[in-house]
Amino acid sequence: MRIHLVNPSDVSFGIGVITPRWLYVLAQATPLRFGDPIITDETLDQLDPSTIGAGDVVGIGIHTGNALRGYQLGKLARDAGALVVFGGIHATLFPEEAHQLGGAHAVVKGDGDLVWATVLDDFEAGRGQRVYEGGRVEPEDLLPARWDLMPSDRYMWASVQTVRGCPKHCSFCSVWKTDGQRPRQRGSDGVIEEIVELRRRGFRFIALADDNFYPVTLTDLQMASRRSDQAQFQSLSAIRAERFALMRRLAELPDDMVFFTQITMEAAEDPEFLDAMKKARIKGALVGVESVTPEGLKDVHKAFNAAGEHLVDRLRAFKHHGVHVLGSFIFGLPSDNARTFDATVDVAQRAGVTFAQFVMLTPFPGTTDFAAWEKMMEADTTRIAGTPLTRHWLIPDGLRPKVYTPHPVMTAEDIRRGTQGAWDRFYTLANIWERSRCVESLKSRLAFVLVSKLYRQMYANTGIATDSARIGRSAQWARWIAKPTRRLFVGRPMPDLATPA
Repeated sequence: MRIHLVNPSDVSFGIGVITPRWLYVLAQATPLRFGDPIITDETLDQLDPSTIGAGDVVGIGIHTGNALRGYQLGKLARDAGALVVFGGIHATLFPEEAHQLGGAHAVVKGDGDLVWATVLDDFEAGRGQRVYEGGRVEPEDLLPARWDLMPSDRYMWASVQTVRGCPKHCSFCSVWKTDGQRPRQRGSDGVIEEIVELRRRGFRFIALADDNFYPVTLTDLQMASRRSDQAQFQSLSAIRAERFALMRRLAELPDDMVFFTQITMEAAEDPEFLDAMKKARIKGALVGVESVTPEGLKDVHKAFNAAGEHLVDRLRAFKHHGVHVLGSFIFGLPSDNARTFDATVDVAQRAGVTFAQFVMLTPFPGTTDFAAWEKMMEADTTRIAGTPLTRHWLIPDGLRPKVYTPHPVMTAEDIRRGTQGAWDRFYTLANIWERSRCVESLKSRLAFVLVSKLYRQMYANTGIATDSARIGRSAQWARWIAKPTRRLFVGRPMPDLATPA
């Protein structure tokens, strides 16, 4: 019985930007007697069906964006006589869908770190269950990844997770509902050991793939400190202290290492935390800005963010502390209008955002937005290729709308064109070259230009454009430049690197 782990994707670039960590965590969770799992990441290469045989177990992890491709692979594997298991955030939310459309024999809901071994034991014994509850694994049980199974020359960045869960409740995000609002934070020992292993293998750039690297804000501490019961204050203080302990240890790693993470904007008001990030060489962070107006922030339940000039100042605070921002902005909010697109790009440029991503509001399952939209659409009988709009991820990609939520003043095409225009404007060659001043040497500036162009092709044109020819050209262009771009990130392997105390 061979074990396969598959990350589905409709588009393969040959080179991946960041390792899909879950593949290698489940490889670690696979009992040794089954041998090493056969791992397929379709962002690199498509699955070879001939590798799947009768009696094999095929584990497929899906999120909403790749669910349809995952179901195609599940049926293919089942037809080959394999036992099919689905997991991931989308399968957690829609286990019956994976059974009905993906040929699943079993679905794992929640974290797979502990339950995956049980699934394999059960299938080996012929007693597989329809649904397995993985739950939310406690920090001490979060597994490291089997990085020895990773191809040595296919990824630009490796990834390590230090905390699961986010205490916020943004309307467009499902993390706080699926991973929980309680931060489940790994101790620094396990994190550092994993990072050292990756540097031994030549990885210099590491994504700290956390739901929120800043799980305790100064406001949280102040509010907890005023309570008569100090238990919460002590708990939050311990989480914060562990964050600082981790960053101190990151600072002791080889000085050619660079880290990137995801963080809320509130960290801009915590100079001590930003200083620690700088010393730890956490040189970049994805910051969910979402909207540049107070009305837009209210739309997404993110009033803790800033707007206007205050927003510009807070974003500049990151850069002042040596942390480059990948700003994430959402278009299509109810308060948006035709002027929103240019106004957003203007703020991003004035704030000194190093990279930006502009996405269209999409109601994803598990979010507050989706629940409200699904209720609103109860009487709507619109179907595309036989599929209701409320199951938009099942619509074939070429027919799938780009915008789903009716807007009070803009059409769906207005929003799509405005979003594409924001990408085009922010990533003009002149603007990229100006932003490249954040690095010093000419070689580094040229590398910055190349990375910026690659990012735009991989994450904008292949996802926003409606012209299939343009999408195809963008994917091909990304394949051409991905391999030379990867060389900018790798380093000389350090097989003898010791773990700092």
